[in-house]
Amino acid sequence: VQLQASGGGLVKSGGSLTLSCAATGRVFSMNDVTWYRQAPGKERDLVAGISGAGSPTYADSVKGRFTISRVNSMNTVYLQMNNLRPEDTAVYYCNADVESIIPRTGKPERKNYWGQGTLVTVSS
Repeated sequence: VQLQASGGGLVKSGGSLTLSCAATGRVFSMNDVTWYRQAPGKERDLVAGISGAGSPTYADSVKGRFTISRVNSMNTVYLQMNNLRPEDTAVYYCNADVESIIPRTGKPERKNYWGQGTLVTVSS
């Protein structure tokens, strides 16, 4: 199983971007997914999360501007980011609990994965 984050780029202040987090490989189900971000010289902070049932949570700093959603049939979670600000500049990482089937035993196995990160740069 691999977790692939994509969609970052350079955008002007007030602009929009949509990030994707896709689980590929022997995926049975993608459960709780969380987006984090890390700006240069700062700690990694939670941005938004979505449960397996689709319940979203947001950091106060992004409420009303970011929307997290998921398409279970595609094992993909999206982060729609609107009205971006320079302080949103960071590397964005997705983290997910993914259940896969072990081929040898046919039993489910649940593990936590990190995506590789995608850079979002917002210019003023």
